[in-house]
Formats: sequence, C-alpha cells, structure tokens
Amino acid sequence: MPTVSKVLNGRSDVSRATRAKVEKLLDLHGYRRRVQPAARYPLVEIVFHELESVWAMELIRGVENVAKENRATVVLTESGTRHTPDPDWLPGVLQRRPLGVVLVFSSLPEDIKRQLRAAAIPFVVIDPAGDPDPDVPSVGSANWAGGLAATRHLTERGHRRIAIITGPGDMLCSLARLDGYRSAMAMAGLEVDPRLTCFGDFHVQGGFEQAMKLLEAPDRPTAIFAGSDLQALGVLEAARVKGLRVPEDLSVVGYDDVPLAQWSSPPLTTVHQPLRHMAEEASRMLLRPDDPGASAQRIELATHLVVRQSTAVLED
Repeated sequence: MPTVSKVLNGRSDVSRATRAKVEKLLDLHGYRRRVQPAARYPLVEIVFHELESVWAMELIRGVENVAKENRATVVLTESGTRHTPDPDWLPGVLQRRPLGVVLVFSSLPEDIKRQLRAAAIPFVVIDPAGDPDPDVPSVGSANWAGGLAATRHLTERGHRRIAIITGPGDMLCSLARLDGYRSAMAMAGLEVDPRLTCFGDFHVQGGFEQAMKLLEAPDRPTAIFAGSDLQALGVLEAARVKGLRVPEDLSVVGYDDVPLAQWSSPPLTTVHQPLRHMAEEASRMLLRPDDPGASAQRIELATHLVVRQSTAVLED
C-alpha cells in the first residue's frame, strides 16, 4: 500500500517499472482517485512544445480568461515536440496537482493519459495540429474549410497560378488545409501544379525561403496561400526582395488571423482560426469534471475568411 500511495501522489522515489505495474493494476480495476477540494491557489496548466509562436499568446489569453472566472492561476510549461510532451514533464504535474491541464499537442502517449487519469487530473488537447485519439477530449478548428475558403477567394478573383505553402507534412492540419486548397482548385476547374505545393514550418523564415523559390521561377504564381500568418509575413518579405508589389503583382492570403496580421504592410487577408475561443472552450471542459460527456468530447470550431488589402483581382 505505501507504494500505491506514492504512485497516486506523484512521488519520484518509485521506479518506472514499479510505477507502470501499479498504474496498470489501477487502470484494470477502474480506480479513479477521489477528487479533493481545490487547493488554496488552484492552478490550470497549459503545456506547449514552444512559446515562440504568436498564436501561443492567443491560446494563453483564452486560458487566462476562463481561469480568472474560476479564480485560478495559469501555469505555463514548455515541453516535448509538436506531437507530444516530454515524459519528464509528468512527475512535476503530478506533484503540482492542477485543476486540469490544457495540452497543445496532437497526441498523448498511453502512459501519460493513464497517469493523469489515475491522479484525477483532467486534461484537454487543443488541437490545431492533428487528430487526437478518440478517448482524448479535444478542441480543434475546421482546417479543411479554412483552406477551401482561402483558395476560393483567390480563384474568384481570377487567379489561376495559385501556390500554397502549408505547414509540416507530418501534421494533419497542414494536410487538411492542403486538401481544402486542392478542393477549391478542382471546383474552379484548375489543375494543381505540384511545383506550386510547398511544405513550410509555420514560421516567418520558412515562409520566406519557400516564397523565394516560388517567385524565382519563370512562371511564378500570381497568388500564394500561406498556411500561417507568420509564413505569410515571410512571403511579403520575399515579394519585397523580388521587387513585387502586393497585391498588384502578387496576392497573399495567410492563416490564423493573429493580431499582427492587420498591422502588416499591406494588412493581411487571412483565415480566422478562433485560437482564443479554442483555449476558452478547452479550459471550460477542464472545469466541468461532472459532465459525463466531457471525458472524450471533440469540439470543432468554425473558421472564416477575413478580407483585407493583400489580395486583388487579377488584371488580364
């Protein structure tokens, strides 16, 4: 029994093998730790693989809004890769025992899910990146619809050579936005030129590098759909370097609608991804532990196009 108590309380003086055996037995017998009254300083933890992205601030603000409503404090943690947190994060969160954890990842390893559940720490994945397991509560957005809307905006303005710089090829959101782009091209009766399909990294430098390659081609695109606003900023810089005017010579569409998008030059046409709302919904799911449907709930929020000055009708 002392060993079981140590596992339940997140103590570090238990070997990994022993911890795994105890957790397996607890899971087998359906044990769920009785939820104790909230601590004097209740915490909501949000975990990223990186805090450099502009959209991370929008997610933090969303969590903070709901935390304030519930008189809780927000804890920020940076850990792991874009797919999953580092296992070293787990002992700390078991000791902190937050009211819940918001994870900005596409998936969670089984052992992490099992240990969080055994400790009665609810968790929700904010999922702009992929498609989490069906037993993981999550909040995402309509990436395919966003890619479709961005590309249709360009085809309806007469563009035919439309390039896309999506995100990393191993992220389902990147592929969903690419599928939306392809669907819009097909709806307009346009073939997709594989030379105009690029995979970036959602950052400014990646967008710049991919755009430079596209704009150096003799049959350059007249429009570029970038899979993030940061990549779109890189596209704007590449256009400037190549002596092209936006939108007169090149139309540009971004994705996310972070606050910076309206202050670019020119202001950026972009797909609004409701990042702050996503974080708010995820936080509310955490703080509704008595909701019987919250254990594996999947929420997908709508995206919509915001038209500004970085796109124009293509002149014949």
